[in-house]
Amino acid sequence: MTDFLELLDWKRRVFDLYARVRASAPEDGWRLWRDEREHLFAGHPQSPNQAVRPGYFDYDPGARVLGDLEGASPQDLRLPVSRDEEIAAHRVARVRFAFRSTQAALDVFWIDGYGGGLFLPFRDATSGRSTYGAGRYLYDTIKGADLGAEDGRLVLD
Repeated sequence: MTDFLELLDWKRRVFDLYARVRASAPEDGWRLWRDEREHLFAGHPQSPNQAVRPGYFDYDPGARVLGDLEGASPQDLRLPVSRDEEIAAHRVARVRFAFRSTQAALDVFWIDGYGGGLFLPFRDATSGRSTYGAGRYLYDTIKGADLGAEDGRLVLD
């Protein structure tokens, strides 16, 4: 039971952290997120492998964009997760945004499971080189990774 209570504590801390990040100015929120995450990785009993510590890029205000959600044709698929597992997901929308004067769009998924959650994964040129090879995510409401919205548009940062 101790493992579950420790995991519950981890999740509560992460959800609280994102609430504080949303209430902060963008760069201050990024710094808060980085410092608190580093603290969790260093000492929490439910931390992932402490030998593999996350690296951080400098904050880039130009990488913070607002995205417009739009409908997308439904698609059921299985997304890979850690430990050679997959989870069921359903494409429910697309988010469109401008990034460095380029128009871009990413699929938005609803993850199955207890309560479900919005998930917005992506891969870029850093994937498998200086970041996790399977990609990263901009939204994962199951984990509390949610920077909110401004003027009805998703905050992607």
